[in-house]
Amino acid sequence: MKFRHTESLPSLAHLDETSSDDDNTTSTPTRSTRHAESSNCLADLTDDDSAPSPCRRAVLPPHTGHKKVLVTGGAGFIGSNVAELLLARGDSVVVVDEMNDYYDVRIKEANLTRLRKLCPGDRLSIYRGDICDEESMLSVFEKERPGWVCHMAARAGVRPSIQDPFVYIHSNIRGTTHLMELSHKFGVKNFVFASSSSVYGGSKSTFFSEEENVDNPVSPYAASKKACELLAYTYHHLYKLNVTGLRFFTVYGPRGRPDMAPFKFIDRVSRGLELQQFGDGSSSRDYTYIGDIVDGILRAIDRPYPYEVFNLGKGNGTSLKEFIRIVEKHVGKKAIIKLMPDQPGDVPYTCADVSKAYELLGYRAKVSFDEGIRKTVDWYMHEYGKSICVEPETQANGMGRAASFAEMKKATPVEV
Repeated sequence: MKFRHTESLPSLAHLDETSSDDDNTTSTPTRSTRHAESSNCLADLTDDDSAPSPCRRAVLPPHTGHKKVLVTGGAGFIGSNVAELLLARGDSVVVVDEMNDYYDVRIKEANLTRLRKLCPGDRLSIYRGDICDEESMLSVFEKERPGWVCHMAARAGVRPSIQDPFVYIHSNIRGTTHLMELSHKFGVKNFVFASSSSVYGGSKSTFFSEEENVDNPVSPYAASKKACELLAYTYHHLYKLNVTGLRFFTVYGPRGRPDMAPFKFIDRVSRGLELQQFGDGSSSRDYTYIGDIVDGILRAIDRPYPYEVFNLGKGNGTSLKEFIRIVEKHVGKKAIIKLMPDQPGDVPYTCADVSKAYELLGYRAKVSFDEGIRKTVDWYMHEYGKSICVEPETQANGMGRAASFAEMKKATPVEV
């Protein structure tokens, strides 16, 4: 294959897309700091959905019509929810997932079963295999010819990445690079991938903006996500691949990962078991409901911007103490709390400035944390126990398990 000639790489700063082959954008907007005095990143968004500030960049209308979308990590929490909504609206989905045991594989199998029931026809294909396996992934691209890629596969977890960083280099950096290489060679129209709010590290900002310098990650996981954003720009620059990175802010909800705090807290309060509170309870997270995240992902898939990075969050934070109180309210039991010291690699708070996503994607979170926890508790009480029961403490971030237990052997994808 003959590679396109390119100039030397510029520094990764504000993009001037007027020099791009794609005329969808005009100039880089200057982000305001109007949120700095607000307790809520969305405080100035009115109910009439008027734009919070003039957007100097042309806003892409959504692409309409049928799509064939490759969803990596499609058996996981976010990936399976994305695949479900794509199928529900009539698109075709190609799922690739290696089905590793970072958390209980039965949960992932149940997600795939749900997708098969939703779409028993030929609009759904499922492959099991490692995205880093060059031969296997080339075969998937040659057979399926996806026009769109939604790359949700990744090794997750801040604390396990400190214990075993090498698996994060493999899955996150190498895997993402391999997919972008295939995407530009096969003419993919839009490559959307999962980044993380962890890239903001120890930022002292009140609200995290995409304009911030994020060159100081505090965990291997965060560093791997930052590396993916840099590589994504490189692939856009070299090959004009349309790429969008999405910085997720602590996603939770029904069918959520059992190693995440929302699931663990609901489970342990429900069972009357002790839960660990790291720090004094003042740390705060921008917890974002899965339905809002998936809405933002599909908005990004439908809008092939040349290169963008967006925060996807709720836009306001919830302290750990308030989090536990809300769980207690909806579970109907008091929590048994064990105080623990702060954990290395954790950041004291996260809160997304989502105004850029509002302006360019039309994204706006709709589910409050209280309502999201209510929905998650309802799922846990009425559905989780009937289908599959996994104790969170046995999972990746629990007391008895680390990321190094995951098998990283190659697996040839087999269509299911």
